[in-house]
Amino acid sequence: MTNRTTGKTPFSIVYTKPPNTVLDLSILPKCKSQSTANFAEDYADMLSEVRRQIINSNLKYKEAADKHKRQRLFNVGELVMVRLRRERFPPGTYSKLSRRKIGPIPITAKINDNAYSVALPAGCNTSPTFNVADIWPYSPPDGGVINVSSSESSSSEPGDD
Repeated sequence: MTNRTTGKTPFSIVYTKPPNTVLDLSILPKCKSQSTANFAEDYADMLSEVRRQIINSNLKYKEAADKHKRQRLFNVGELVMVRLRRERFPPGTYSKLSRRKIGPIPITAKINDNAYSVALPAGCNTSPTFNVADIWPYSPPDGGVINVSSSESSSSEPGDD
């Protein structure tokens, strides 16, 4: 059966022809000739064509997948909601009645465009690093602005005598 990516069967790629039948079996002499050189050149051309078809097919698959992908970028300090998946917890500690998302919590560090560290509450016994697929931007219900301040910044403000 032909592969939709390469347009050839795996056997024909490896052996340069369809499988042998009983009539095709014969002993080939081991000598160097012009036909052998032509065969080797044709085989190299066929393999380069297969590589080109695989690359083109992968580009088509990537283009189709990227149509549904949206890039989400966050900045350090932004408030986000974080999804807690079952796999993040030790066995026996996850309850199906527990919260699915927690937040709003601030982002503490950007590892790369695909991973962020967040400031999890003290009760969460899981890693603070999350994939961007598990992070949503937080929007307050009334559309207001929420500021997260630590005790250090509030004590150093002027006029707090």
